[in-house]
Amino acid sequence: MSLLESMNLRIKKFGIIDEKLAQAAAIFFALIIVKLKPEIMDVNIWWFVLLLIVCAIKPLYVFY
Repeated sequence: MSLLESMNLRIKKFGIIDEKLAQAAAIFFALIIVKLKPEIMDVNIWWFVLLLIVCAIKPLYVFY
């Protein structure tokens, strides 16, 4: 069994609470990065909008 197949089997055991906790951990990680490098927030807002759209394409496609 390859590493990706093994990880995929583990992820399938996640419930909604586990997913939300992982999302919260990612948000807090991003906040730590922004606190350490505040010049990241000086980037034009449209870069964030573009990244949001790019990251949302696959989940929205799967959902609909």
